[in-house]
Amino acid sequence: MDFVRAAVILSSLLVAALAQKPVLSIEPRSAAIKQDETISFRCRVVSGSQPVQLEWKRVNNQALGDNVKVGPDGSVLTIAYARPSNQGQYRCIATNAQGKTTINTVLTIKQVPKVWVTPSSPVMARMGGALSLECSASGKPRPSITWLKQEWGSENVLISTTTDTKLVLQMTVMAPEDAGMFVCRAQSSQGSAEEKVELRMAGGAEPRASVSQTDIKAVEGQMVTMHCQATGSPSPVISWSKLRAPLPWQHRAEGGTLTLTSVGRQDSGQYICNATNAAGYSEAYVQLEVDTPPYATSIPDQVVARRGETLRLQCIAHGSHPISYRWSRVGGASLSSGAKVTKDGMLTIAQLKVSDSGNYKCVASNHVGTGETFASVTVRA
Repeated sequence: MDFVRAAVILSSLLVAALAQKPVLSIEPRSAAIKQDETISFRCRVVSGSQPVQLEWKRVNNQALGDNVKVGPDGSVLTIAYARPSNQGQYRCIATNAQGKTTINTVLTIKQVPKVWVTPSSPVMARMGGALSLECSASGKPRPSITWLKQEWGSENVLISTTTDTKLVLQMTVMAPEDAGMFVCRAQSSQGSAEEKVELRMAGGAEPRASVSQTDIKAVEGQMVTMHCQATGSPSPVISWSKLRAPLPWQHRAEGGTLTLTSVGRQDSGQYICNATNAAGYSEAYVQLEVDTPPYATSIPDQVVARRGETLRLQCIAHGSHPISYRWSRVGGASLSSGAKVTKDGMLTIAQLKVSDSGNYKCVASNHVGTGETFASVTVRA
């Protein structure tokens, strides 16, 4: 009797275990991706009576979106080329004869920062007047916002926040030096964005910068001098900078004159004369090109070949163009009758002979000077 009762209880437990609502798991439980990336979520039935039907919905009952696809069995949700509207919670719903079960996952779309500043540049101010500049920023994750002022080639931080989406810079204009270029910068792990606002003093004359030469050519090792002058009221302050690079280490700036001693090829580029006063700023540009003699190398610089094979030596030179090439044998012997030299410095000798063994020299020349390199050739019988 006890055995029968135990069997009935066990049978009831098995039926109850088999006849249950679905139990679900989801991977990943949350995800954060960049815009235009692709992500897939998998909903898995851990247990429950079969058959089980799976479907996906947005928690807010919005449509899934035209870039969202669900796999044939309903278990996999894929979001392709994600956009901000795809952000939010997604719900996997499992249904069988015993009932319905849901499980959620969360998708976050990372966004690079964007900034908006009001009022827009330029902003006119009068001595003693109040000024208010508002910067708004967006992005995922929330970016920090900083107001800075650009002064003499550097940036000074004025105020910043990491908790708000707006940052207001308030100040009273007390002196002409309060004018200048203000920058609102938003920054997060996804990047940065900025917008500039120029504050001008009413009643002043904007600077006008000019240079004596807009294009300068120099030879490596020479001294170069650039001259800049500016008009405006009050008298502008002149400073120098280089586009996308710091000024050369060996430089001297006095007034509107910039002197570079012993220039090199790396000093080529665009130099900027910056003239600034309370009424605004102005820029003038000088393009410097530094010519250098060739620096030659041979590829390869050592060759071991057999008689009858073909020799190829490539002379490569870095320096100011155009560059010409000349190959010769060291010691005065003439090149083989089958030797050919191309305009780009390739020496070719077909049907090598043992007598072609020796040292070869390439001389690369341009309008600045010459450079040479050597190659050793051994021809075995």
